[in-house]
Amino acid sequence: MDYSHELPSEAELLIIGGGVVGAATAFYAAQAGLQPVVVEMRPAPCSLTTPASTGAFRLQFDNLQELELVRESVDLFLNFCEHTQQAKYDLGIRQQGYLFCTTDPQRLEWQRELVAQQHDWGQEDIELLSGDEARELFPYLGQNVLQARFRPDDGFLDPKQLTMGLLEASGATVVLDCCVTGFDLHDGRLAAIETNRGRIATAQAVIASGPFSGPVAALAGLELPLETVRRHKLVMPELPQVPRDAPMTIDEDTGAHWRPALAGAYLLWTDPTTPPSDPSEAVQADSQFYFSLLDPASPTSVSRIVPFWEQVWRVNTAPWMLMAGQYTMTPDHRPLLGPSEVEGLWLNCGYSGHGIMGSPAGSRLLVDLLIGRLPAEQNQFRFDREFEPRELDIL
Repeated sequence: MDYSHELPSEAELLIIGGGVVGAATAFYAAQAGLQPVVVEMRPAPCSLTTPASTGAFRLQFDNLQELELVRESVDLFLNFCEHTQQAKYDLGIRQQGYLFCTTDPQRLEWQRELVAQQHDWGQEDIELLSGDEARELFPYLGQNVLQARFRPDDGFLDPKQLTMGLLEASGATVVLDCCVTGFDLHDGRLAAIETNRGRIATAQAVIASGPFSGPVAALAGLELPLETVRRHKLVMPELPQVPRDAPMTIDEDTGAHWRPALAGAYLLWTDPTTPPSDPSEAVQADSQFYFSLLDPASPTSVSRIVPFWEQVWRVNTAPWMLMAGQYTMTPDHRPLLGPSEVEGLWLNCGYSGHGIMGSPAGSRLLVDLLIGRLPAEQNQFRFDREFEPRELDIL
């Protein structure tokens, strides 16, 4: 990897964005024999949405397409040094599981059917637990938990180590403080890209710009089915009450969830009624989020199924910090991968909250399409597909 503030005059493949999606694209492009150039609008790669992630991965999905995508990504995570030859990057993987809990009698059959379907898809390591079985494994759970689904090998990792390791392995030239300002098209084909640092000739480019993917595409006259939605992460770095070996623990009835992190925890929840917002480099955090997650009077409080969080609230001495970023959402919450309407301009965006776990395999798929290794008709994530709206699933 070569950092530069000088823009090359040309690129075999230009990648717009230096977060985890751009890094994964560069890695698989290099694996395919291409020489990628990455342009990043910020002073450093991996400095906008990626570091605000909780860094989690799971194989508990309600659809086979995403499951297969993340299965491939997890193989990369677990065998990172073998795949990348980058021994100095420690992903800090902790396979402590994902635990989805419900207190709703009407959700029990839905959970049973979902786990049966997941077994049919080959994920027979997903367990369906009664409330008592869940409390035996995880004594911190409340008596109101009726049932849970659990996969012990789900987990979390360090998204910055992942991104920087992929960039290093790609050998890409990375140009920082470089904003795309326009596209030079000849007869509907990409010829060059204009930036604040000058013009770079290229016949192939990938939009991997996270929340800014829509505005970047608009510079080429494209209107993508993308919306950006604010996402909060509550960081509580010192909490002795949090079991260090706890899984990602999710209240499936509300979507509120937490996992061990640092010497405390990360707590997360996205209000499904949150309106879209304009892409931003400085997303304003809302302190009300703290109360929504911790105040026992809140219907989305994590104490609803885990009583020790009420003690955290009552004592009220633990330090905390709010982080805010943006998810880039598609109507069906699956990514946009493949060619755009402009010949030579490709899309790798819209992971809808699953960028860490989905983008490595998504980027491999994109590169296979780009070099002709994968036929276009086998691409289930093309941007012009028919979208079927789905329930919010961004854990």
